[in-house]
Amino acid sequence: MWDGSTPDGPDDSSVPRFAHILLPEFPLYALILATEVLRSANQNTGRRLFETVLVSESGQPVRATNGWWTPVDCGLDTMPDADVVIVFGGNLPTQRVPALLLNRLRRSARHGCIIGAVDTGPFVLAAAGLLDGRRATVHWESLPAFRERYPDLEIADRLFVDDGTRLTCAGGVATLDMMLALIRRFRGPALAAEMANAFIHRPRDAGMTQRPAEEAASLGNAKAMQMVRLMEDNLEMPLTIGELAAALGVSTRTLERLARRSFGESPQRVYLNLRLQAARNLLFYDDLSVRDVGLASGFGDGAVFCRAFHRVFGQSPSTFRSSLRRAQNETVRPELRRLTPDVPARADQGVG
Repeated sequence: MWDGSTPDGPDDSSVPRFAHILLPEFPLYALILATEVLRSANQNTGRRLFETVLVSESGQPVRATNGWWTPVDCGLDTMPDADVVIVFGGNLPTQRVPALLLNRLRRSARHGCIIGAVDTGPFVLAAAGLLDGRRATVHWESLPAFRERYPDLEIADRLFVDDGTRLTCAGGVATLDMMLALIRRFRGPALAAEMANAFIHRPRDAGMTQRPAEEAASLGNAKAMQMVRLMEDNLEMPLTIGELAAALGVSTRTLERLARRSFGESPQRVYLNLRLQAARNLLFYDDLSVRDVGLASGFGDGAVFCRAFHRVFGQSPSTFRSSLRRAQNETVRPELRRLTPDVPARADQGVG
C-alpha cells in the first residue's frame, strides 16, 4: 500500500505503481483480487515489485456493494502519478461520475498511463472519451445499458480486453485474469504463472465469453443458444417468431419445440423474459426514463411494458427504480446525511 512517499532504493525507480480508484458501490471481491495478487508477488519474491494506492473522490472511505466501508490512501486531488490506473465501478456507473475523475483520467492517459476499468468502470472511461476507437468489455448485466448509451463504441462479451494502454474487465474472477496479464507485462510470464499457482487459478484467455456455462451448454444445444443470442441482438426491435425461425433455418414448429425443450417455455415467453431482464438492468444501471427503457426493450406501449414488468418483478418500473435509488443514495457522503435533521427544512428557510 502507498505510504505517501516516493519510491526509494536502487531498484525502486522502476516499481510500477497501481492506482485503484473506488467508486461508490464498487465490488469488493474484485478489489481484493486486484490488490492481493500484487501484494503476494511482493511477498513471495521478497522484493518490492509493485506498489498499490487506493483512491476515492474525496479521500473518504467508500462503501462497497456488500456494505463494507473501505478506507483509501488519498483523494483524486492528491492522487500520485501512476503507471496503471484502474477504475472499480459498481452499481452506480452513470450516477456518480464527478468531473474531477474524468479530468484526472484524461490527464493520466495523456501521460501514457495504462488506464483500466473493472465491472461497470468502462462507463467512466467511455464518458471521459478514453474508449473512442478502442475495443472494450463490461459486465454482461450492464452490456445492454452500455450499448444503449454508447452505441458507436466497440464492446464485446469478453473476460477482459487488452487494447494496449486501455484495459477493460468484466469483473469477478476475471479481475484476476486481467491482473495476471499485467504482471506478465511488467514482470514476465514466470512471475505471472507463479501468482496463478499461488491463487489456485488456471489463467483464462481474455477472449473467453463471460458466461462459460452457456458456452458449455451451447456445445450440446447450439441451436437453442443461437436462438437466445439472436433474441438478445434484437431487443429494441423484436423479431417475429417466423423471422426467428427463418434466421435459424428451422420451421416455427421446430422453434417451438426447441424453446420448450431447452427452457420449458414458448419462444414468445423466452423472448419476453429476455426483454424484461434487459429492462430491469437498464433501470438498475442507467438513468434513462421509464418510457425510454421500455422502448429500448422492445415495448412500444408504456402501459404494456409496466404491466409486463409488474407481473414478473412484482412492482412497477418506476417503483423498482425509486426504491433502488433511495438505497443507493444512502451510500453517498453519509457524513452529510448524519448531520441532516430527520425533519426536512421548510423551503422558505433557505441555506445558511
